[in-house]
Amino acid sequence: MFEFDQYLGFLAFLTILTIGFWLMIFLISFIPYWIGGALIEKMKMKREARKKEMEG
Repeated sequence: MFEFDQYLGFLAFLTILTIGFWLMIFLISFIPYWIGGALIEKMKMKREARKKEMEG
């Protein structure tokens, strides 16, 4: 059915495909987290600046 070279090629293909799939899942889940954290930090900075403006 498969020769050894073809088998190794198939395993390499599956490995690369699997690594790519999990990398895509990681990036898709990480990027919204990163954007959300940046927005929260920006809101905190604006709130802090507004507080200082009201006091000063």
